[in-house]
Amino acid sequence: MPGKRSLVRSGTTVDQMVRAIADRIVTGYLRPGERLDEVSLAARFEVSRTPVREALGHLSAMGLVERRPNRGAIVAVVTQEHLASMFESMAELEAICARFSAERMTGGERRALEMEHQASARLVQLGAEEDYEYFNTEFHSRLYRGAHNAHIQDLTVTTRSRLAPFRRAQFMLPGRLAKSWQEHDLIVTAIMRGDGAAAGKAARDHVSIVSEASAVFAAVEPVTSVLSRSARQ
Repeated sequence: MPGKRSLVRSGTTVDQMVRAIADRIVTGYLRPGERLDEVSLAARFEVSRTPVREALGHLSAMGLVERRPNRGAIVAVVTQEHLASMFESMAELEAICARFSAERMTGGERRALEMEHQASARLVQLGAEEDYEYFNTEFHSRLYRGAHNAHIQDLTVTTRSRLAPFRRAQFMLPGRLAKSWQEHDLIVTAIMRGDGAAAGKAARDHVSIVSEASAVFAAVEPVTSVLSRSARQ
């Protein structure tokens, strides 16, 4: 129809909406129990309600939004216990991927991993949080692919997607980029040596540290556990 606003404006995608809303939930700008109105979100992102519904569906699958029949969507309660259980699972899955990568990666895959890792040191020096975050996602994806096990890769990617907003939040903490790079370095060194046990341990330790760093965004209140607002302070 002439003059009708397109479903998604230039530069705005469902994935970008998911990311923006998820980040506001994780950092406490949107509180547990707060209603997520489709009309208001559509106006804010300048899209129709169709992509908004799709974004809310993704957020529901991630456990950040609760969709209630005939009552709309609200911000879900994320308890520390649930978050810890997801990170514990993530640590074990990444350990398997790193161990298999050390044992199964081709020479070309190993060289690409090392080259990209070394290049990322520049991002740390520049304090380029957003660029490093994209690198971080690709770094871990290389480990999943390098395991050469499609089923484990699928499980790991699915688990990671549910933790993505919390894993992004860690980079808001002072000095986290440099520490992340050093943790990656232990993983890469072990993989280049073909040391599966060391690679697995380094990956497990890395995710455990990420879990601790992300825990700053969760807090327990008297009745229930909710996402902290500490990142706003």
